Amino acid sequence: MPIALENVGIAVRDLDATIAFFTDLGLEVLGRDEVSGDWADTAVGLDGNHARIAMLGTPDGHGRLELFEYVHPGAIETEPTLPNEIGMHRVAFSVDDLDAALATAARHGCHPLRGVATYEDAYRLTYVRGPSGIIVMLAQDLRRG
Repeated sequence: MPIALENVGIAVRDLDATIAFFTDLGLEVLGRDEVSGDWADTAVGLDGNHARIAMLGTPDGHGRLELFEYVHPGAIETEPTLPNEIGMHRVAFSVDDLDAALATAARHGCHPLRGVATYEDAYRLTYVRGPSGIIVMLAQDLRRG
C-alpha cells in the first residue's frame, strides 16, 4: 500500500500570528477556512468542534503544515514541550541562510533554545521556540553552495 505524508497539524493559540511567523520564514499560505459540523466532529473525535484553519506549504511543494485555532471548544493551554518529552517533538526546515532565518524568527520574539550548533561541518542548526510554544528546527546545509 503506497503512503505519503499529507501534512503536520498543529493547534495554535493565535492563527494569524502563527501564519505571519511561518510565512516570514518562507512558507506560503495555500488556503484558509473555518470547519465545523458533524463531519468535523467525526473526523477529529471532538463533539461540537469549530476551528479556523490554514494550510501552509513549503515553496518546493513537498511539505505542508495545517494550523488550527479552536473557536469551540476553547483551546487548552499546556506547558511548552521540552525536546526530550514524548509526543509531537518539532517541525524542521532546511534554510539557505540560518542567520537570516534567525533574524526573521527574532522579529517574532522567537529565539534559539540555547544557541547554534554545527554538526560534523555539514549543518548549522538550532531549535527555536515559535508561536504557541512550537519547537521549530532550522538547519543550513553547509555542503551546498
